[in-house]
Amino acid sequence: MEKQERAAIVIERLKKEYPDVECTLDYNEAWKLLVSVRLAAQCTDERVNVIVKDLYAQYPDVNALAEAEPEDIEAIVRPCGLGRSKARDISKCMRILRDEYDGKVPDSFEALMKLPGVGRKSANLIMGDVFGKPAIVTDTHCIRLTNRIGLVDQEKNPKKVEMALWKIIPPEEGNDFCHHLVFHGREVCTARTKPHCDRCCLCDICREYQNEQADSGLS
Repeated sequence: MEKQERAAIVIERLKKEYPDVECTLDYNEAWKLLVSVRLAAQCTDERVNVIVKDLYAQYPDVNALAEAEPEDIEAIVRPCGLGRSKARDISKCMRILRDEYDGKVPDSFEALMKLPGVGRKSANLIMGDVFGKPAIVTDTHCIRLTNRIGLVDQEKNPKKVEMALWKIIPPEEGNDFCHHLVFHGREVCTARTKPHCDRCCLCDICREYQNEQADSGLS
């Protein structure tokens, strides 16, 4: 089966399996998603969603957060881990938004990539979720599942995975496709336990599952 055909099947099945998906980080303004994705590095989305409530209670808008000292931000976000570097990036980022973008998040991928603490994954998430533009977010779920399923070939580099997926995923499907992978990766194709292949809607087209079946003589 060609990768593009496999990708089309994966997209349709995951849509049926998880009909209502959205970003698992809570936000109601673009700048809040920008803050949350920085805090989410090496931290669960669930914890970030709790911590930002205290952060926004004290600093309710871009200007307030831009005026805050990094040390004061760090005191709040420390439970997310890497508190000093995350606080420093958030402070610098909010000051750039205030001084250069009238308090708004830029809608250019290139401009987003120039913001402190923003990499390709974060920029793609914002482009897709906030601005509705084509985006592929290669987080740990995306990388793990696309390798297992057979959409990419033993590739762990996030940018290389992204580039490979752009060749087989329709641009308009990329953002939701990645959200679906997050849900499937948490519920079924897990990382810290053995994948629950017995209840996976993709097992018949999953390269890793088929290889395991062949090795055990069950295929």
